[in-house]
Amino acid sequence: MFANVLIVCHANVCRSPAAEMLFKARLAGNAASAASHRGSAPIAFQSAGIRACDGDSMDPVMRRLLGEQGVEAGGHRARRLNRRIVRDADLILVTERAQVKEVESLDPTSRGKVYPLGKWEDSDVVDPHGGHEDGYRESLVLIEHLVMGWLNKIC
Repeated sequence: MFANVLIVCHANVCRSPAAEMLFKARLAGNAASAASHRGSAPIAFQSAGIRACDGDSMDPVMRRLLGEQGVEAGGHRARRLNRRIVRDADLILVTERAQVKEVESLDPTSRGKVYPLGKWEDSDVVDPHGGHEDGYRESLVLIEHLVMGWLNKIC
């Protein structure tokens, strides 16, 4: 069904890498049932940012909070979204509804495969970057919930 899932946010240092790593961690924790259900190899998850600066490190607060959940996030490096990355993805999940149009304007052939991460909850993931830790925690709880919802639908 989906071999390559891309998660997109603004800078690829907070929300989209957190979602990418949670998708990978939660799928790995349930790899046997996911693989047997799909009958194929696990899904590849990646992330990128619409305005990312290639090579930036992950936000240290989000990295620490992921670590508290047992999710390793130290090796992440930001990458800027481009047409090739969009075309390589089978499904693209954006952290804010407004980003659907931004991705589709970058590559009009992406129409029909770009959806908000919060589609099933009709919600956006607020960008906590640079704010108070409580905002990071709220965003991470929402991201985790949305990731689990998508995994239940695509696996």
